[in-house]
Amino acid sequence: MVAHGRSIEELDTSLFITVSGPPGCGATTLCEQLADAIGCPYVSGGDIFRELAEDRDMSLNQLTAKADESDEIDRALDERLQQIAEKWGTASKPFILESRLAGWLAGDRADLRIWLDAPEEVRLERIDERIETEAEMRVREVSEAGRYQSYYEIDIGDRSFYDLHLNTARWSKRAVFTIVGSAIEEYDPELDEGAFRTPAMGV
Repeated sequence: MVAHGRSIEELDTSLFITVSGPPGCGATTLCEQLADAIGCPYVSGGDIFRELAEDRDMSLNQLTAKADESDEIDRALDERLQQIAEKWGTASKPFILESRLAGWLAGDRADLRIWLDAPEEVRLERIDERIETEAEMRVREVSEAGRYQSYYEIDIGDRSFYDLHLNTARWSKRAVFTIVGSAIEEYDPELDEGAFRTPAMGV
């Protein structure tokens, strides 16, 4: 599946894929690889959140604190992601949506829902060179989980409806892509006996 060097062999699919996981899980790397291999666009909730921070001339930590004060920012972000999911869920074209709530927001419109994770110490090492600090990452994770529960009655720890759940610390970046790519290549809708339904989101 993976060619020599940095090139990645093409994946022929029309699946709408969601990728979710905590900071440092490897979601961005996988999405970039998949988008390159499939030749499709992808939208990252993190990028939209960063755009919101830049528009307001705030750091990620400041915007997170602002989001804690009101549901305006979270709901605007999630509404935009849900609109994107609704659009691509009926397009019959390949697309990748990446965010902590992507699987929830896309719901049964998604063809394949993926959850990536890794032990906390591994994830902390991965974000070491990012703008976001360890303290900011911890604050953001706890804050987001609380807001999801408060706004939507979502338990972010409920991963029962995901189709794939991978610990990315166990394999290389290329191997993670190979595993997911194999699942995509081998998917046959005629043999699909049914996905787990997404739990309802509270209003």
